[in-house]
Amino acid sequence: MNKRISIDPNVCHGQACINGTRIPVHQIVLMLANGDTIDDLLKAYPTITTEDIFACLEYAGRLTEEQIAPIENLPGQ
Repeated sequence: MNKRISIDPNVCHGQACINGTRIPVHQIVLMLANGDTIDDLLKAYPTITTEDIFACLEYAGRLTEEQIAPIENLPGQ
């Protein structure tokens, strides 16, 4: 999907990560959501680039395009 994002079952339990790192996409997206700036992220993770951060956002955005049907009437609910 994106050359900057990789999914490897042997890295971070198969979570999507910035390619060549063990930095999960969700970590970057959550840090931005909690008010960190791109500069903050670049300082915290000197091995990543602005393009990596944008790739994380693109990946997360594409995930929200997926249609998810709620499971209803699960036992115990």
